[in-house]
Amino acid sequence: MVRSKDVMKGSWVTTFAVSGVLIVLTLFLGLQYNWLRQASEAEREQMQRRTEADTKNFADDFNREMQAAYFNFQAVAGMWERDDRSEFDENYDYFEDLNVKFNIHYDDWKSKTPYPDLISEFVFFGKNNAQPLKYSTQERKFLPGEIASDILSLRATIESRPFNSFYEESYALVMPIHEPQKRFERIMIRRGPAGVPPVPPTNPKRFGFLVIALDPLVIKDKILPDLVAKHFPEDNFRIAVKGKADTPIFEPSGAVAESDAEAEILNLMPESMIFLRDRGIWSQFQSEKRQGLVVSEHVESKTFTHTESSDTGNRTGTFTVEVKPKEDGQTSVKARTSVIATTSEGIDPWTLQVQHKAGSIEAFARGEFLKSFFIGLGVYLLLVGAIAAIVLSALRSKRFAQRQIDFVSSVSHEFRTPLAVIYSAGENLADGVTDDRDQVTRYGNLIKGEGRKLSSMVEQILQFAGARSGKRRYNFLAVNVASVVDAAIDECRPILEEKDFDVEKSVDVGLPSVNADPEALSTAVQNLISNAVKYSNGSKWIRVSAANGAGAIKLSVEDRGIGIGGGDLKQIFEPFYRSKEVVDAQIHGNGLGLALVKEIAEAHGGKVGAKSEVGKGSEFIIELPIQD
Repeated sequence: MVRSKDVMKGSWVTTFAVSGVLIVLTLFLGLQYNWLRQASEAEREQMQRRTEADTKNFADDFNREMQAAYFNFQAVAGMWERDDRSEFDENYDYFEDLNVKFNIHYDDWKSKTPYPDLISEFVFFGKNNAQPLKYSTQERKFLPGEIASDILSLRATIESRPFNSFYEESYALVMPIHEPQKRFERIMIRRGPAGVPPVPPTNPKRFGFLVIALDPLVIKDKILPDLVAKHFPEDNFRIAVKGKADTPIFEPSGAVAESDAEAEILNLMPESMIFLRDRGIWSQFQSEKRQGLVVSEHVESKTFTHTESSDTGNRTGTFTVEVKPKEDGQTSVKARTSVIATTSEGIDPWTLQVQHKAGSIEAFARGEFLKSFFIGLGVYLLLVGAIAAIVLSALRSKRFAQRQIDFVSSVSHEFRTPLAVIYSAGENLADGVTDDRDQVTRYGNLIKGEGRKLSSMVEQILQFAGARSGKRRYNFLAVNVASVVDAAIDECRPILEEKDFDVEKSVDVGLPSVNADPEALSTAVQNLISNAVKYSNGSKWIRVSAANGAGAIKLSVEDRGIGIGGGDLKQIFEPFYRSKEVVDAQIHGNGLGLALVKEIAEAHGGKVGAKSEVGKGSEFIIELPIQD
């Protein structure tokens, strides 16, 4: 009783321990999911910010290169303008000053840019259809020359439409050349009546423009690839540049369907300029008077509204801002070129689009999260599986140990009965209880029969031990199945005759041979016949048959005994297993017979199965492959 309580206590402890471990593992899995989700969201946000920053830096670098090519060639208006602007002298002598100063700008730009081939040519268009001038890189001066048709067509485009700084069709930067204006030194603010609009600003008068033609191959094959390598070196993103109307300009990795980050590039608006003047260039003109020099200016319309409180209540009015020039003779600023921009004109920037190759940064982060989670889930399932395997192995070992104990008990009982009979018969003979020869013969036969039982049990145990250890050796031969059946029946004949059994034999004629150990195969059939006798439940009929079916030889032993339940059919071939009904009926046995049959069948490349119905009998079938 104490032992049963200890066993029950140990089972409960094991159950609680295993349940506790599983609960802790499941809790850690939930925590891991939450941690991974938070880490994934933080990584996504960080990656999004980093991508946006890299995209902005990409755009800034590109814009810096374009702005350098544009604003580096600002020049004072006097470099282009003279009193008679309609024609130029044949020798262009007065133009020499322009060429010298322009060359300084050009050389300075080439010395600083990593892409000196970016600008393919310069063309100046004056007003009133004046003859265009083209800059000659060999002679280093502006001269009349042959102008490309796409550049010539820009004159009509520029004059008929709102001005743009860049024309995508010709890959040309266009810089307006304005007339100089006098310097404004003071601002006067004058209060006017309510509702009067402010005085609109006036743009300087334009008398020409400079076309800076760019080489599209340098942009597409050098600048943009270099910036991709600089800002997106890991090749995790698709980069695309689109022009007006989403026309593709640059798509090295294919089109971008939905961008993770965007930025405007090739935007020459002053709001987006990184620099407003180049001190290196203007420092070369120290001889000129540079007081109050302005490189660029921004003109836009503003409305100012002001509310004043007084004894009679609040008053709201507008202010008109007037800029008054200095009086004549006080101008201190040299003539210059002004860059004028408004908030609605002059913008046709390209769009830089960046998309992660996973489809989006969110999709990439989700994929990384799922990958990490499934790795954790795999570890969790592996641990749970390992725990389950350990528990099942422990339960199986416990069950197997219990069967071994039952086996020892049953074998001891099986041995005790024959030994008791042998001991009793021997004692009677030794004590001279009988001198009758017939009685002595009966005692001798009794001792012989019980000795055969003992020998059979010992042999069965040894065979099972040899089979389980893998040390048993089989002598495979081409065997006639009919002879195996006959040998098995002959070996079992004493017990069959003792129990008065009727054995029906059915062997097909002309069965092919099988590759088998005849002694081992006969032992398997004998075990099946012995079981049929043991569990006959009063029936005296057994059938042993051999037939060819489905490419295999089928050896079967059928009886009309107690039968086997469906739950026991799955376990009857396990070592030491005996059903509860058999144990309760006190039918002697050790649970090794069917396990040995299974070992022998599998050693021959075959298998064994059983069909049974409780109360109606059983049929055991050994299937062996036919010899080729």
